[in-house]
Amino acid sequence: MSDDETLKVYADRAQDYAKRFTGDSKQNAHLMAFIAALPVGGHALDLGCGPGHAAARMADAGLRVTALDPVPEMVDLAAAHAGVKAQIASFDDIAGTDLYDGIWANFCLLHAPREAMPRHLAALAQALKPGGRFHIGMKTGTGSKRDPIGRLYTYYTDTELSGLLEDAGLTVTERTTGREKGLDGVPADWICLAAHG
Repeated sequence: MSDDETLKVYADRAQDYAKRFTGDSKQNAHLMAFIAALPVGGHALDLGCGPGHAAARMADAGLRVTALDPVPEMVDLAAAHAGVKAQIASFDDIAGTDLYDGIWANFCLLHAPREAMPRHLAALAQALKPGGRFHIGMKTGTGSKRDPIGRLYTYYTDTELSGLLEDAGLTVTERTTGREKGLDGVPADWICLAAHG
């Protein structure tokens, strides 16, 4: 993600974001399934980790966790959790082969430009170990636009997102849809897909 306005929103509202999403039950259900699918002591990547709530739960479950975010204020919050190795990195910094037993990309790649998504997903699929678990959460719809607080979003349909994952070599195994309010207070439709390499 390289949109300066979006990064600034997250930097300015890091504490609000951390409070807003503590204990999110829908996210927890997906997260618990993700954790259960990984081997004990496995290596998980929390991409776009934000304040590190998901990374902390992974670490508490005994996973080795690498947490990445492009916003220094978010990385500071994530690094404060025991067992979480947090560092500043963007989607473009994903590199390597067969590194992770699981990749958690929960509502972060929706800030990537549409033209960059195939490249990002290919890099993530390469970084995932064979048979590893991949989770992605996105807002659904079409086109791109800014939300009321200035964040730039790229929206996808279920068919479009599933096709992108398949093109990257990932096999979708589970899907969940819903609707809820985000940090901007506006209800939005979303989809979560689980896939394997």
